[in-house]
Amino acid sequence: MSEKIAAVFDGKVFYPTEPIALPALTRVRITVEILPPEEQESVSFLMAARSLKLQGSPNWAANIDKYS
Repeated sequence: MSEKIAAVFDGKVFYPTEPIALPALTRVRITVEILPPEEQESVSFLMAARSLKLQGSPNWAANIDKYS
């Protein structure tokens, strides 16, 4: 089976730009095709941050001084 998936590389990890219907820990083979600048979509910081699926206290922003 073969499927094209768009992703963003953050310097360490590739993040898909859309949900992928694969079970966790499924092994895949990745072929990288670097898109020319005119075909690249911009990715907002918020989209990138949401894709990380970070877990934490809902009051992070209210208590930012406690975490730094």
